[in-house]
Formats: sequence, structure tokens, C-alpha cells
Amino acid sequence: MLKKILGFYTKFFAVWIILFAVVAYIFPEPFIALKGYNKHFFALTMFGIGAVLQLEDFKRIAKRPIIVFIGSCAQFCIMPLGAFILAKVFAFSPEITVGLILTGSAPGAMASNVMSYIAKADTAYSVSLTTVSTLLCPILTPGLTFLLARSQLEIPFLAMFLDVIYMVILPLFFGFGIRHFFREKLEKLLPIFPAISVTFIIFICSLVIALNKDYLPKATGLILAAVVILNVYGMSAGYGVGVLFRMSRNRRRTLSIEIGMQNAGLGTALALEHFGEKAAMPAAIFVFICIITASIMSEVWQKRAVATVEK
Repeated sequence: MLKKILGFYTKFFAVWIILFAVVAYIFPEPFIALKGYNKHFFALTMFGIGAVLQLEDFKRIAKRPIIVFIGSCAQFCIMPLGAFILAKVFAFSPEITVGLILTGSAPGAMASNVMSYIAKADTAYSVSLTTVSTLLCPILTPGLTFLLARSQLEIPFLAMFLDVIYMVILPLFFGFGIRHFFREKLEKLLPIFPAISVTFIIFICSLVIALNKDYLPKATGLILAAVVILNVYGMSAGYGVGVLFRMSRNRRRTLSIEIGMQNAGLGTALALEHFGEKAAMPAAIFVFICIITASIMSEVWQKRAVATVEK
């Protein structure tokens, strides 16, 4: 019974984000009071994700290095450049520009693995891509933000690098280690960990809404448009990369979902820590936009399942 409840809770991730965003807008004070714990909450999110990883997930990377390399390069080229161009086209303020570029420079979201599974795409490939992009993000996320946004604001590369290590890498491997060494004892508790991650991502997004209550009516329309375009562009370009390299239809779908979905929760946490509330807006909005679009495409592709997957 508990497993079903937690599964329901995790599946409707986007719904809870929207509901709590409304609550945070109406009653911002309780969320703002917890602002100082933002980094720790995101670290708990990554701990929950690490706890559901398995050794086999890392073995898959070694088995298929070329396609993982192609996907990872696409991940860190398509989205950051797209965000940079959109920020120029929309002539955003320096804070929003940095926030959008930071969103585009984030690694793939673990939720993409679930979406690939629902879409009957190549889930193993999705897990490999997400794992590699997450391991690369301490260098590439602050590095790409520095390269593309330093003309807008001062980008604290080293501080961001250390924060990503603290919020992503350490808790991820801590969670993985606990799962690996205490597998039998934790087996019944595994459904709890994705729910923990969802809970803290919901809180982080709600915090951004609460902090930007006065700013939201003026800016959300343009930011929303840019975020939707970035998401749709990422999914389309990801599928295009799969076509270009003659991948199977399953892997094209995987690339589409993987590249279109970013770990915008990380972008939100970093933006709040280093650039302020306004900079966190694009990432917070991106979280539920990418969940919604990926959910729609997953349902469509599920009904058009491909019979075989490449080895």
C-alpha cells in the first residue's frame, strides 16, 4: 500500500510542484524561513537519487562509451548554447540571463530515466547518460556558466564547483554506497528515496516562488516563454542528434527526453546561493515545464512502442 502511495506521489511530480507553488505565493513566510537550509535540502535530494543507483548502472557506461560520449557532448552543447541565444533574443536582465544559462548548463535530470521507461525507450542508455552528466557537472556546469555568462555578472567558478561537489557528488555516492553495502536491509525502503528527492525539489521550487512573490507578475510571461522554447528546442535537437548518428528509434527518444530535461533543481539551488532570487526563476519554472512536456511525449511514444532495442 505504501509503495503505491509513494509511486503515485512521485509520478505526479509536476502536479505537486504547481500546487505548492500556489501555496508559496499565497503564504511565502514558512518557505522563506527555511531558505538557509536550501543547499542541505538539495544534498538530501541527491542522496535519495544515489540510493536507487546500482553498480550495473556504471557498468553500462563502460560497455557503450561511444554513444554515451555522443549523448553527453550533445547534453552540454545544445542546452547551454540554446539558453545563451534565448537570453540574447529576449534581452533579459543580467540575473535572468545567468539563471537561464545556468539552467541550460545543468546535467540531465534523474526523472528522465523514469520518462524513458514510460516511453518504452532505451532506459539503460538514459541511466548511463544521466550518470555521466551528473559526474561531469562539477566542472561543466560552473565552467559553461562562466564562459557564457561572465559578461553579465561575476561568476564564482570555484565556489560553484565546491557547492556542486557538496550538493551532488558526495551525497550521490554516499547514497550509492549505502545501497550497495546494505542492499538487503534497504530493499523494502527503496520506494522512499525517490519520494524524498521529489519532496525537496518541490520545496526548492516553492522557495523560489515565495522569494519572488513581488517580482512574479512582471516577469513570468517572458521567462515562461523562453523556458518553454528552450525545453522544446532541447527535446527536438536531442532527437535530431539521434537521427544524425543513425541511432535506433528507441535511443532517439531517449536522447530527446534526456537533453530536454535538465536537473534544474541543481540550477535553482546554485542560483539562489550565488546570484539571488531572480536568477533562480528560470530554473524553477523549467522544473515543471520539462516534466509536463516529457510526460506528454512519453505517453505518446508508449502507444507507439518500438519492438527491439539495440544491444
